[in-house]
Amino acid sequence: MNAPQDAAIPAASSAALAAALSPEQTAELLRELARILPEPALLTRPEDTVPYECDGLAAYRQVPLAVVLPDTEEQVIAILRLCHRLRVPVVPRGAGTSLSGGAMPIASGVVLSLAKFKRIVSIDPLSRTAIVQPGVRNLAISEAAAPYGLYYAPDPSSQIACTIGGNVAENSGGVHCLKYGLTVHNVLRVRAITMEGEVVEFGSAAPDAPGLDLLAVLIGSEGMLAVTTEVTVKLVPRPQLAQVIMASFDDVEKGGNAVADVIAAGIIPAGLEMMDKPATAAVEEFVHAGYDLDAAAILLCESDGTPEEVAEEIERMSEVLRASGATRIAVSQSEPERLRFWSGRKNAFPAAGRISPDYYCMDGTIPRKHIGTLLKRIEQMEHKYGLRCINVFHAGDGNMHPLILFDGADHDEWQRAELFGADILETCVELGGTVTGEHGVGVEKLNSMCVQFAPEEREAFLRVKAAFDPARLLNPDKAIPTLARCAEYGKMHVRRGLLPHPDLPRF
Repeated sequence: MNAPQDAAIPAASSAALAAALSPEQTAELLRELARILPEPALLTRPEDTVPYECDGLAAYRQVPLAVVLPDTEEQVIAILRLCHRLRVPVVPRGAGTSLSGGAMPIASGVVLSLAKFKRIVSIDPLSRTAIVQPGVRNLAISEAAAPYGLYYAPDPSSQIACTIGGNVAENSGGVHCLKYGLTVHNVLRVRAITMEGEVVEFGSAAPDAPGLDLLAVLIGSEGMLAVTTEVTVKLVPRPQLAQVIMASFDDVEKGGNAVADVIAAGIIPAGLEMMDKPATAAVEEFVHAGYDLDAAAILLCESDGTPEEVAEEIERMSEVLRASGATRIAVSQSEPERLRFWSGRKNAFPAAGRISPDYYCMDGTIPRKHIGTLLKRIEQMEHKYGLRCINVFHAGDGNMHPLILFDGADHDEWQRAELFGADILETCVELGGTVTGEHGVGVEKLNSMCVQFAPEEREAFLRVKAAFDPARLLNPDKAIPTLARCAEYGKMHVRRGLLPHPDLPRF
C-alpha cells in the first residue's frame, strides 16, 4: 500500500521515541557498532538506509539512524547490550513483507536485520522437526524437507519471500491454516535474545517444557519482546493426494453461509478460501487459473490424505456445497490443475496491483456465520467512501482480506481508504470478531485496538511488554496503543473509543 509522501506517521508516545540522540551519543553509538560489525554490515548513509524505511505497508515510512546486519548470535547480543546501555530503540526486521508496519524504523533508532541468519541448521526426519535460523524463507524449509517426504505446513501468500523469524513475530497463517494451524501450532522452540542481551529459550523439543509456557506469548508479539535467533519447527508428511473443489455461487451471502455449512457438517478441509467476483476477475486476467467469472463468489475447498480419504471428503463437501446453493462445482483432476486453482488465490494481491495504482490490504477476523453479512456491509461502504474493494480471505477461519483500491497520488483518496479500512475493522469487532487475523497490529491498527480492547486490557498488554523489556526499547510503540492515544482517538471517533456491543462474545 502506497500513499502520498507526506502521509502522517502514527504519533509516537514512549520516552524511547521522544528523545533524539545528541551528536555525541550518535557518534558513540556508531563508533561502538563499527567495533562489533565489519564495515559492510553497518549501514548509515541515506542511500543505504532508505531501502529499510518501511515494510510491506509503504504508507508509513521513516529512515532509521542506522541498519545493522549481524551474522552471528554473539553480534546480536553485543548490539542489543550496546543499544540498551545507550537507550537506543531497536526494530528487528526479517524480509520486510509485513503488511501492518511492524518493521517500520524509528528515526533515532537502529534497524536490526536478521537477513544473514539464513542457515537450515538441521532436519530430523525421524522426529519430523527442523532447526532453522530466522532468516530462512518459509518455502525454503519445505524445499529442504521434501527429500524426506515432509514439509512445513503454514503457507502465507508471501511464502517465497517471507522468513520464519517474521512468521514467528506475526504468527502467520496461510491457505492451509484451517487444518494444520498457524505458526504457533507448528513451532516447538524459539531461541531469542532480550533487549538486555540475555539469551532465552521458549518451548522445547519435548512434549512439554518446565516452568511457565511462554512460547505462545512470544509468537505473535511482533518483535516487541525478544529477537529470534533460532527456531525449531514441526514438519508434517506430504499427503499422498490433494484435490480442490472450485464451487461457484450466484450470491456472496450464499457463498459465505456455505463456509459455515461445511464446518458445521464436521468437515475440516485442508484449505477453505473464498473470493468475490471482482477478485476472481482480477486474478483470472493475471494467472488464468480457470475461475468461473460469472459467479458472484467462488469457494476453493481442498481435501488431502490417502486417495480413499480424499474421495470420500470431496464427495461429502460437494453434497454440502450443492445443498448450500452452489451453482457449479469443478474438482481438480491433476496436480498442475490443483496448483493452478491455488495460484489464483495466492496471487490475488499482485493481481490487484494490475487494476489499481494502489491497494490497501485489510486483515480482520469474524465468526464464519457473519461472512455474508460483512461482505454486504463492505458493498455499502464502497458507495459511502467512493472506492472499490475486492475480497479474498481465509474463509474457513473467518480471516478476511478486503483489498481497498485507491490512487495514492490523490491525498483525498488515501484518506478515504484509511477511513474505509478502519470502518471494516471496527465492523469486524461489532460482529464479534477481531481487528487482525495474521498480519499483526504494527502501526496500522493502533487506533482500532482502542475500539476492541478496554483500558484495563491494554494496560495488561503493556505490563507483559514491560516484563520482557522494561525500558521499552525493543520495537516500541507498535501493536499496543497507549491509554492517552486511545483517549484522543475516542474524542475524534463516533463510537468514542468504546467497545461496541460489549455483550457479544469475542475471539
